[in-house]
Amino acid sequence: MHLNKFVQGQQIPGFISIDCGAQNDYLDSYLNLYYETDAKYVDTGENRQVSTDNIYVNNDERSKNLRIFPNGTRNCYTLGLDQGKGNKYLIRASFFYGNYGSRNVTPVFDVHIDTNVLFTVHRSDYFCEEVIYSPSRDYVQLCLINTRNGVPFISALELRLLDRDIYPVDLGALVMSDRYALGMQSWPIRHPDDAFDRIWYHYFPVGTKNISNNTILEIDPTSNPYKVPMWVLETAQVLSDPSFWVFSSNITDSWYIYLYFTEIQALQTNQSREFSVYVDNEVVATESLQFSTMTTFQSQMITGQTNVSFGLSPTAQSTLLPTLNAFEIYQVLDLPNPMTAQGDFDAMVNVRMAYRLVQTEDSWQGDPCIPAIYTWSGLNCSNDNNHRIISLNLSSSGLTGLIAPAFANLTMMESLDLSNNQLTGPVPDYFAQMPSLKILNLSVNNLNGTVPRDLMKKKQDGTLLLGLDGNQNLCNSTSCSSKGWSRTKRGIIVPVIASTLSVVVVILLAVIAIIWRNGRKGNDGSMTRISRNRVFSYSEIECITDNFKNIIGEGGFGKVYLGKLEEGTKVAVKVLSHSSSQGPKEFETEAKLLMVVHHRNLVNLIGYCDEPGNMALVYEYMSQGNLQFHLSKNLSQVISWSQRLQIAVDAAHGLEYLHSGCRPPIIHRDFKTTNILLDENLQAKIADFGLSRAFTTDFDSHVSTTPAGTPGYLDPEFHSSGNLNQKSDVYSFGIVLFELITGLPAVIKGKENVTHILHRVTPLIRRGNIESVMDPKLNGEYNIASAWKAVEIAMSCVPAIAVQRPDMSHVLLELKECMTLELVSPQNRQNGISKRSYSFETSSLDFEMSPTAR
Repeated sequence: MHLNKFVQGQQIPGFISIDCGAQNDYLDSYLNLYYETDAKYVDTGENRQVSTDNIYVNNDERSKNLRIFPNGTRNCYTLGLDQGKGNKYLIRASFFYGNYGSRNVTPVFDVHIDTNVLFTVHRSDYFCEEVIYSPSRDYVQLCLINTRNGVPFISALELRLLDRDIYPVDLGALVMSDRYALGMQSWPIRHPDDAFDRIWYHYFPVGTKNISNNTILEIDPTSNPYKVPMWVLETAQVLSDPSFWVFSSNITDSWYIYLYFTEIQALQTNQSREFSVYVDNEVVATESLQFSTMTTFQSQMITGQTNVSFGLSPTAQSTLLPTLNAFEIYQVLDLPNPMTAQGDFDAMVNVRMAYRLVQTEDSWQGDPCIPAIYTWSGLNCSNDNNHRIISLNLSSSGLTGLIAPAFANLTMMESLDLSNNQLTGPVPDYFAQMPSLKILNLSVNNLNGTVPRDLMKKKQDGTLLLGLDGNQNLCNSTSCSSKGWSRTKRGIIVPVIASTLSVVVVILLAVIAIIWRNGRKGNDGSMTRISRNRVFSYSEIECITDNFKNIIGEGGFGKVYLGKLEEGTKVAVKVLSHSSSQGPKEFETEAKLLMVVHHRNLVNLIGYCDEPGNMALVYEYMSQGNLQFHLSKNLSQVISWSQRLQIAVDAAHGLEYLHSGCRPPIIHRDFKTTNILLDENLQAKIADFGLSRAFTTDFDSHVSTTPAGTPGYLDPEFHSSGNLNQKSDVYSFGIVLFELITGLPAVIKGKENVTHILHRVTPLIRRGNIESVMDPKLNGEYNIASAWKAVEIAMSCVPAIAVQRPDMSHVLLELKECMTLELVSPQNRQNGISKRSYSFETSSLDFEMSPTAR
């Protein structure tokens, strides 16, 4: 299995984690985050390792390697945003020089975000810079700028999706200056304790004392919109009167201050904690704390001060001194430089990808037009605020293949020179529709066919200067048919077509016979049918995705885009990334399987594109996303217990069909919550068949293969032996069923270790208390008998020995009975047996992932 697919399948939605210079993707078990190599995010640079004297200095995996950029002035990472523009993101870049290569010279260089300066790197110790940013495009570019003071480098790059209603960013961006938790222990707090992976460092102001709450502190989540971690809120500092923190800034800087308060001590009736908040010695707010309720103070923007201070002071009515749990300080960063219009930017990126243009010192990196000193070579842009591309010269650039459809999207283009290359195929019709095009030079290529009539008309009426010389097989006259073309078509092309069609008919009949012989009725009552999948051209793929505008997902294969067919039907388009080594193999596996396998609980393949260098799969669009999203997010609309059971039944139908309804049987191999998609009615369908395998014959008991899949879902027996069988999918189904029951992920990151879901739920099941097992978000809205039945089914699926597990047909039957229990008397939620006694041997629970000490 391609590791990028493994990583992306487990990556948290809205998170990108890159270990720059690393050789392999990996799971950081401490953070419960998957880190990728930077291979697919940057085109340039070289991997390096810090010196052996420094490799363990920071006790951080990201500080062991780095990526350096010895060539070019501007080198950029491009981070695609699954959730798109208009959202708010925390972006963190980390740097550790580590004296790689024993150079002993710390470089100094600038870092840009998109088209604006972000900060300057000039330190050799390990450090990171954070910015909160709301991009205006569907991707962010972080660029390292060589200022002639050493080779730029970077150690890690992380992007985290934030909630929209926190950290207001009206203009520019916010650069983190300080983030501290008061009274906290010595280690920093970040993910998974912090949902946004902010890093909280400890701070002990002089003249204060720690207080803490050793009991379970339950904070009303509505009072904590910034989602400050519980570990931060459980400790605080009691401040003396008065207490101030002072920090300095340049006189032109602007700042925001965020203060977080929680009363963690149960106050007596005669006690109160009320205090004034000062900023620059002026009272700006009065806070009165209530037990287990959080209060957040956000200052107005502070400007024009060389020394900005904030402090707290008790009011006359207060009997207790002020407390403070944590604070953050952000500098407001102006971003004066606009960006190239997104349509033009996207078009140029697609041109670069289409021709695999070599990156050189004048490489196409970052924004094409801005800043002006870094404009892409061969490119000219308008000088207005829109920054549109008006001319492009790619003459003698070694271009091969067809003329890329992306040129059509450069609607303000006035001059395009593609001469002296090796371009083939016809002259596209779209050139005649480009409204601003005045000069088009296609001379000295290998183009063929007939020049479009509308293009010749523009040349003849003088509105277009058209160069076509040096294309020997190109006819630029309306009299082409009188020069033997019709004879060629009649004498050669027609017989070839007839011959080809006869071969195709024979092959098609053979395929029909094979499918008819092996076909049988599926569980939905439909006969496995002959594929009528549509074949798309790459230009059609560009059209239906609006030039790859909206990214809705990503895996090792590549990105998934939202598309719309001609009649308005929404589709999901999975496009093969050129950097994916495993992608073509998975593309072929998935396409072949879904062309002949159809079921109402398998995602439907509508069509595909398979042109040289451009592969894509077009699926039906599942509007409610994947199951993991609904279980892991605190959504306002929680999926009910009956809906969860129906999702389990749907998924079981899909697996049972693969195992029993197909000849030969098919094993999914990567069954998990992210591969269960939901439509608008929450009907579940299984997706992602890139790892699927079929038995050679109906009598095979297993297929030997290298272990592949996702941690937490892997069959322990398969993980150790490599023997794959249908019971491997059954094990994965059991884990998914436990996720539906508990709301927990397959792998749980706690404060002390990483825990498999079975390690967490098995002791609770032994105690016989179903309430402690069920997802608390259900608020007790379930029939206890059906809940216990679901637990029994899940436990039957997960024995370490495969032969002890039932087949999917049995699991499906049991789930339907479970569904009946829920639906027969839903009003009697508390009826049934509330406690049961279970006896499970601990040794029977064998997992592919062991707990890791914090």
